[in-house]
Amino acid sequence: MKIVHFIDQDGCERLGCDPVDGSAELLDGELFGELKPQGRRLGIGRLLSPVSPPNIFGIGLNYGEHVKQMGAEVPEKPVVFMKPTTAIANPGEAILVPKCCTHGPEVDYECELAVVIGRTARDVSKDEALSYVLGYTAANEVSARQWSKISRTRGKIFDRFCPLGPTLVTADEIPDPQTLEISTTLNGEIMQQGNTSDMIFPVNELVSYLSQDTTLLPGTVIVTGTPPGAGFSRTPPVFLKDGDEVHVEVEKIGILSNPVSSEEQAITAAA
Repeated sequence: MKIVHFIDQDGCERLGCDPVDGSAELLDGELFGELKPQGRRLGIGRLLSPVSPPNIFGIGLNYGEHVKQMGAEVPEKPVVFMKPTTAIANPGEAILVPKCCTHGPEVDYECELAVVIGRTARDVSKDEALSYVLGYTAANEVSARQWSKISRTRGKIFDRFCPLGPTLVTADEIPDPQTLEISTTLNGEIMQQGNTSDMIFPVNELVSYLSQDTTLLPGTVIVTGTPPGAGFSRTPPVFLKDGDEVHVEVEKIGILSNPVSSEEQAITAAA
């Protein structure tokens, strides 16, 4: 099932499936329970993030070609960091260039496959790990590179630094998450292209590893790493600026589109 979380044209928050031509079939039930199609369609006024996660785990250096591009050593264990829930941005919502990025351009894009946990997982094996996955969505794991040099976590945590969407595709429709094409397009130019088969630690290993002595609650999101071509690794570097448009596309999931705005511009527009 391809699920969307949206505001309908009357301003009500809804869950739907099979989005086509600006509408979706209405779903009854709970995302982490049973969902039943109602048999009627509603217009989508505005898409929301398909999930409101209790926790967000990020994985660094998890694509072989990206590691080669960086001249880094292949990690022996997953490189883990976390992002706060305030980093979530909806499809179509502006990625903010923070006011604290005063030392010049540094805000970077990263296309990633995001895993959504469907039921409480703790100490699960690699063999059973995928049975705990509800589904998958696309993520743009935005980073402030200069801040990351000071503190890896600090450069990851700013508001709206984790757009998610546009859909949540249930695991039964993606039985093998290691076969998906993934890309980033910036202002119409393809910047990243890869395939999840290049992951050093595949999804089942990540779920198992993170669940060791740490409880993964339903809705937990794991952003699983990025292929080569991120802005800071290019010559010359390419960073996000006010007025840009970023598209992250993951096969079978769709295109997650977000404009970019400086925080000052966003505050002025809201005033």
